[in-house]
Amino acid sequence: MNLAEAIISKNAEKHPYKSAVGFKKKEGWKELSWKKFSEIIYKTANALKNNGVEDNDKVAIYADNSAEWLIFDLAAMSIGAITVPIYSTNNAEQAEYIINDSQAKIILVGNQAQYDASFEIVQKENSLQTIIVSKKAVWVKKEHTFYLEDFIAKSSPKLEIVKKEFDDLATIIYTSGTTGTPKGVMLTHGNFIKAFDAHFEFFKFKNFEEELSLAFLPLTHVFERCWSLLCLYGGARVYFLEDPKDIAKTLVEVKPTMMCAVPRFFQKIYAGVNEMAAESSSLKKKIFNWALEVGKETAELRRKDNAIPFGLKLKESLAETLVFGKIKQKIGGRLWFLPCGGASLSPEVTQFFESVGIHVTVGYGLSETTATLTAFPFTKFEHGSCGKPLPGVEIRIGENDEIQAKGNGVMKGYYQKPEETEKVFTQDGWFKTGDAGKFDDHGNLFITDRIKDLMKTSNGKYISPQQIENVLTNNNFISQIVLIAEGRQFVSALIVPNFEFLKDYVSKNNIPFTNWEDAVQKKEIIDLYKDKIKELQHELSDYEKVKKFTLMPSEFEISSGEITPTLKVKRAVVLKKYADLIEKMY
Repeated sequence: MNLAEAIISKNAEKHPYKSAVGFKKKEGWKELSWKKFSEIIYKTANALKNNGVEDNDKVAIYADNSAEWLIFDLAAMSIGAITVPIYSTNNAEQAEYIINDSQAKIILVGNQAQYDASFEIVQKENSLQTIIVSKKAVWVKKEHTFYLEDFIAKSSPKLEIVKKEFDDLATIIYTSGTTGTPKGVMLTHGNFIKAFDAHFEFFKFKNFEEELSLAFLPLTHVFERCWSLLCLYGGARVYFLEDPKDIAKTLVEVKPTMMCAVPRFFQKIYAGVNEMAAESSSLKKKIFNWALEVGKETAELRRKDNAIPFGLKLKESLAETLVFGKIKQKIGGRLWFLPCGGASLSPEVTQFFESVGIHVTVGYGLSETTATLTAFPFTKFEHGSCGKPLPGVEIRIGENDEIQAKGNGVMKGYYQKPEETEKVFTQDGWFKTGDAGKFDDHGNLFITDRIKDLMKTSNGKYISPQQIENVLTNNNFISQIVLIAEGRQFVSALIVPNFEFLKDYVSKNNIPFTNWEDAVQKKEIIDLYKDKIKELQHELSDYEKVKKFTLMPSEFEISSGEITPTLKVKRAVVLKKYADLIEKMY
């Protein structure tokens, strides 16, 4: 079955006047019903056909999150074309590589920089022939270009969706990659549909059609795209956040019930709440700590699927009124289900959210596995783990403790890279994830680290950097950190302060400085971070502890290639770029 048909036809027929998607227009939020949503998709699909897009042609999307993004995606799949997403933050060179490698014919862009980059590419007489611009605010040249509104204006709102087999290609997702050249992950219509069915079987949601999800992470990334499409597949509404910087305001405006996010989102809330509690009066601090203890007790009983005594329910109700309700209101007041992926999340963070009454569903997966392989069930999960395999997923632990997978979501391979594909599959057909892990006695999967990231000190001790980095970023003074240990006699780190909190600290302590480059070299600030790090890593083994660090004057940036669009540090890039700073610590 065609994925677009599985999503559109069922819902447009079942509840045509129910809202499907939401987006911001000027200062207000607007919605499209399933009837209107499907008509716009079909008009876009017919316009693509009229402009020469045929079955199995490639259609690129180079834009920030928007309703148009998903409309274009589903329209392309409706006519049997293959969608090729490009990160909105990619520069012209990176976009050109993906367009040339995939041989994309037509591209949707969202802003001026994306249009200008695409216009340069289209003039080079390669595969790209046409640019579609989603917003009229973008200034365009006439050649090869249409505004989306004009592009679809004369198209029919009726379409016979192209039939597809489960094994037919639906999309090519180029890995943002923490190392090396991006590879095109080939995912099929069956990969998506079977993965979605597995999620519904695993979670057994009630009244899923009443849920509202906010698309916050980039739709280009497999995690957000799969989650948003899954929500539409199940008949829920999806709202689109175009600028992630507006997340705090948007959560309060939209009041979503579901949203997928990366660990940094949860770490910031966790650190912010604890910082606020620490600075409160002794009475407020006492109430906060009491509420948290009550929350922990009830959350633990729910986790074990045990009944909650009446007296404890009364206490929980009071804790909700005094403390938890106020925390929840800051993130909209209705969030209850939050899938988290992209990196590991510390047990103390997931325990905190469970105590407050928000289920953070930690999961594990890759672009190559159509996102989720494992996830927390609603009960009997284990904090610190990545949950249990979804239906239709098999996992085994191979050589070097590598996690290997088989199942519905595993990709067809890398586009036009048979040798690279062969490298990531065992002879008996298991996909090699590149992550090290283990199962506990109850079938919970624990990630120990990326095999490539495991570090060995000159003393022969193995360091798992991600776990230590998590410990150190679960506070409001450290925004980003990169550990260095490979072949070294001790662990050191490059640390990016949380400049918002640091600014408040220097102001309160009357520390004069001219700029951040000057500030991070001041003894008072270095001493502050020495104390923070000592406090945060007291439970680590001595050989795991950061002995020296360098404070960075600015954040690692997506645009400079130091981090991926989902905020994972490209370790090799950072280590090479700041080699001189690192050597000074040794």
